[in-house]
Amino acid sequence: MYPKPYIQYLVHFHGDRDYFECHEILEDYWKRTDRKNKQSIWVGLIQLAVSCYHHRRGNFLGAKKTLEKALEIFKNEDALSTTLGVNGQWFLAQLDDRLAAIHNQKPYVSFNCPNADPELCQQCILSCKKSGFKWCSPSNLGNDALVHRHKLRDRSSVIQTRKKALTMRKGNK
Repeated sequence: MYPKPYIQYLVHFHGDRDYFECHEILEDYWKRTDRKNKQSIWVGLIQLAVSCYHHRRGNFLGAKKTLEKALEIFKNEDALSTTLGVNGQWFLAQLDDRLAAIHNQKPYVSFNCPNADPELCQQCILSCKKSGFKWCSPSNLGNDALVHRHKLRDRSSVIQTRKKALTMRKGNK
């Protein structure tokens, strides 16, 4: 009933709290299924994960901006419950509270999406166990590899692509 990448997203979101991985998983899925739709529910979930990543690192401005964008997408509660199996009203209330905490520069605290589908929850719990994660455990704030993951990845291909595009733009002027 739910796409496998969504299950993987939930496992990382609630298991090891690897928001960077959540972003990667759903971005790939979104690009394959709904790339042109910037208001896709998948984009909202990507932005939620990015907001959590920024908040955990103390980047309140980045956390605020991405959560505000996600909230705009999530305003359609029907999509939350039908597409994601989430209690839409409770979820939106949690995100509003989270946005207020970010605005007031309160420290990051892990939170869980309010699941409205017991079968989905059970599937995620089993997947967490298989991955060695504990469902709904708090984020390990002392794990620099998790908290600052973007700094640890190999970005050489991204940098090379940007340099090539810059060179091409300069050549066209």
